[in-house]
Amino acid sequence: MRRFWKQVGIQDMPDGTRSITLDKRNLKTPSGLPLRLPPQKLAAALMIAHEWDVQDVVLKPHNLPVTSLAARAMEGLSDPKIREEVVAGLHRYLDTDTVCFHEDEPEALVRLQEAHWLPLVEWINETFGTDVKIFSDLLGNKQSQLAHDKLGAVLDAYDPWQLAAFERTVMTTKSFIIGIALVEGRLSVDQAAHCAHVEVQSQIDRWGEVEDSHDVDHQDVRSRLGSVATVLIDSPVSS
Repeated sequence: MRRFWKQVGIQDMPDGTRSITLDKRNLKTPSGLPLRLPPQKLAAALMIAHEWDVQDVVLKPHNLPVTSLAARAMEGLSDPKIREEVVAGLHRYLDTDTVCFHEDEPEALVRLQEAHWLPLVEWINETFGTDVKIFSDLLGNKQSQLAHDKLGAVLDAYDPWQLAAFERTVMTTKSFIIGIALVEGRLSVDQAAHCAHVEVQSQIDRWGEVEDSHDVDHQDVRSRLGSVATVLIDSPVSS
C-alpha cells in the first residue's frame, strides 16, 4: 500500500479514548474496527502517530510495531477465548525457556549466564514463590506444575495491554521469564535485549561480530522490545 495521507493527528473522542487520524479519518485495526486507545495510553498514541507520520512512499508494516501491538491488545486479547488460547500457548515457553538452560562451557558463555540469566531465575522464584529450575540437559526437562500455576496466575491478572506486551516479548526473546521481568519492570528494554543476546554475545566475544548480521539482529530485538515498553506506559489521566 502506498502512502495516501498528508497529515497524521490524534483526536480526543467523547468517551475519553484517543483516535489516530490520517487526514482526519480514523485509523482502523486489520479487521476494520476504529483504533481507539484508552486515555492513559498517551505514549502509545503519540508513538503510533509518529509511526504513520514517518512512513514514506510505500507503507512498511514492520515499521509499525506499536500500531500492531495496540491492535493486538484491543482486537485479539480482549476476546476471552483468544486470550485463553494464547496463554496456553505461551506456557510452553516456560518449559523451553532459554534462561533456564545453562552450559558449562565456553567460559565466556558461563560468565554471561551468571551475569544475566541466573539473577532472573532467582528473582522470579523469590518474587512469585515459584521453583523454576536451571537445567544443563536439553532433553526431558520440564518446569513444575507449581511454577506453571503461580506464573499462570500472574498472566491471569494482566490486562490486554500487558498480555500483548508479554506475548511479544516472549516471541521475540523465546523466554517466558524475560517476558515477565520486562512487563513487571524488573528489566529495562536494554537489559532484556542483553539477556536475549547472551548466547550470541558469547560467540561474538569468542569469534568476533559479523557486520550487518549480529548488530542488525540486536537492534531489531531492541526495537520490538521498545514497542513493548511504550504500550506499558500509563500516563496520569486528569479527572
